[in-house]
Amino acid sequence: MTNKVEQAPKSWLGRNSKLLANDPGLFLKKLTTWLRPMRADYRRRWALGLRKWMIRYHEELLFNKVTWMGSTARKMVLDAWVYQQILYDVKPDFVIEIGNAEGGSAKFLANMLDLLGHGQVIAVDIDHSLFAIEHPRVHKVTGDSLAPETLQRVAQIAAGGRGVVIHDGDHSREHVLKDLRAYSQFVAAGSYLIVEDTVIDLFRAGDGLGNVDGPLGAVEQFVREDPRFQIDTSREYFLITFNPRGYLKRVA
Repeated sequence: MTNKVEQAPKSWLGRNSKLLANDPGLFLKKLTTWLRPMRADYRRRWALGLRKWMIRYHEELLFNKVTWMGSTARKMVLDAWVYQQILYDVKPDFVIEIGNAEGGSAKFLANMLDLLGHGQVIAVDIDHSLFAIEHPRVHKVTGDSLAPETLQRVAQIAAGGRGVVIHDGDHSREHVLKDLRAYSQFVAAGSYLIVEDTVIDLFRAGDGLGNVDGPLGAVEQFVREDPRFQIDTSREYFLITFNPRGYLKRVA
C-alpha cells in the first residue's frame, strides 16, 4: 500500500472553520496532520478488518503473549476489563471459573477481589497440571465440572454466597448447556453467568477461530429454558469480544 496523501474531508473543514478565522496558524498545524503521509507498516496494520484482527489475536497473541502479572492468561483483554466492571458492580462473595489452564485468569480475578477487599475464586478444572499460581483467595477444585463430587465441593466453598460464574471449559454445545444448568444455581439475582468463546460459532470452521456446535447454541437454548437469565448485550460495549451474547444476567 502506498503512502498516498490523504485529503482533509469537508466535514473536517466545516468543524474547523471557526478555528481558521480565529487562529489561522493553529488551523494550518492541524491541517498538516491530515496531509502527512502515514507509514506503510501502520497502514497495513490498521487496514485489518475486525474478522482478521480477531483471528490474529487468537492465533498469535492469546496463548503466548497475553499475561497477567507474569502469568499466562488466555483471555481477550477487553473482556477482562468488562469482568472487573462486573465484579465491582456485583461485589460477589465468590467467582467460579470453569476452565483455568495456567491460572493467569484466576490470578487476575483474585487480584480484582483483592482490590474490592472481599471474595474468593473457585477454580474448577478437570486437570490442574498446568495451573501455576498460588493465591490465598484461590481454591482449586480438580475434577469434571459435572461430576457430583465436583459440584458438592464447589457448593461447600460457595456456602450460599452471592456468585459470578465464568465458563471457559469444554466448548462443545452439549457440555456447555449441561454446565449452565448445573452452575446457574450459584448465580444470584443481579449477577452474571458468563459464557466465553461464543465467538467461535460466528466464524467459519477451519479459518483459525471458527468451530461447529460451540457454546453459542447452548446459550440460546439455556435462556429459552431458564427465564431467570437474559442475554445482556450492554456488556459488549467494546464491540470486540470473544463472548458475543455470552453475558447472561440473572434478572429474577
